[in-house]
Amino acid sequence: MRTLNQRAVLERLRHTGPATRPRIAKDTGLSKPTVGQALLGLEEAGLVRAAGRTSAGPGRSAVVYEADPTAGHVLAVDIGRERIRLSVVDLSGALIAHRDERNRCRSASSLVRTVRKLAEELLESAGRTLDDVVAKVVGSPGVADRGNRALQHAPNLPGWGRRGLLDELEAELGAGLMVENDANLAALGEREQGAARGANSFVLITVGTGLGMGIVVDGKLFRGAHGAAGEIGYLPYGRFDEAMLLSGELSPPPGGMLERVSAARSVVELAAAFGVEEPDSAREVFDAARAGDGQALRAVELIAVRLAYGVASVAAVIDPELVVLGGGIGRNGDLLLEPLNRALRGFTPLAPRIVEGELGEDAVLSGAIAVGLAEAQRLVFDRHLGGS
Repeated sequence: MRTLNQRAVLERLRHTGPATRPRIAKDTGLSKPTVGQALLGLEEAGLVRAAGRTSAGPGRSAVVYEADPTAGHVLAVDIGRERIRLSVVDLSGALIAHRDERNRCRSASSLVRTVRKLAEELLESAGRTLDDVVAKVVGSPGVADRGNRALQHAPNLPGWGRRGLLDELEAELGAGLMVENDANLAALGEREQGAARGANSFVLITVGTGLGMGIVVDGKLFRGAHGAAGEIGYLPYGRFDEAMLLSGELSPPPGGMLERVSAARSVVELAAAFGVEEPDSAREVFDAARAGDGQALRAVELIAVRLAYGVASVAAVIDPELVVLGGGIGRNGDLLLEPLNRALRGFTPLAPRIVEGELGEDAVLSGAIAVGLAEAQRLVFDRHLGGS
């Protein structure tokens, strides 16, 4: 019973904010002596601290208590083909340190070691170590294969599908590591503090080096039977020889996957084919389109049509109330949304509302932080008081 009371008091302080003992008693339904004993135990465990005193009128002032945000920390990591981003937050979600580095790794082993090195350097800059981190969440392209302990379907990260990769990551970052698909985390981030706030069933389509999707149904992530729900990059696109498909001679369609024709490399290839002079990146193509280059705009509009095909396929199966566009390409809503919506209306009568994400490149880290905080708050209590 003591543990239950302590948990109730701590949850009240975490979710509603600092309060006096009488206020906590009123909000939880516990007696003042019971709240006093719970606060004493929580203070001794380092989970609650005095935040000052208050006086609502004549008489003695009362101590105001708050959940101690320094009782633990969360490490969030976003591993992408181009960038590696890391953040450390305390238990209130306040940012302690952040780092954004170019991903120059060319092998899985090198990438794993680099993530460990960056994490240690980041924590050292904040006066912390990995031992101070209660929860660690890594967002990455791919689908976690628990049997092989690998991340499958992440072709843009060389060696990422190697057996035992998840064990290597955990050995470097420590026990209790959580690894989640980056599009799933981006969806949670946008729901927590971005464009999908208040949405109960929606999808986030991330378009960048690759193509992925996070699905939230009835307020919860939907991963599918094998964790591959949302891998829309594998949707077939284009015209194929049906006889060859039936005979098994064409499996899968070469170059016909949606990711192949709508992600960053395709933007550059289309622009070059339309006569844009030596585009080096998708960003350059979008910048040229924004500056009035008609051929660059033509390439962008064709990418929008291809993405509309993907949205139409998703709408017919999931019926989301909202589609959020994210990723380096998806963040160009000023150029993509109008042709995308126009093409979508031609594909299907089931056209959901489409918006650009609000969190930009921080979406994955925001989702990782949200997941990590929920886990850290549980672990901190259990470690200090769960057995009391």
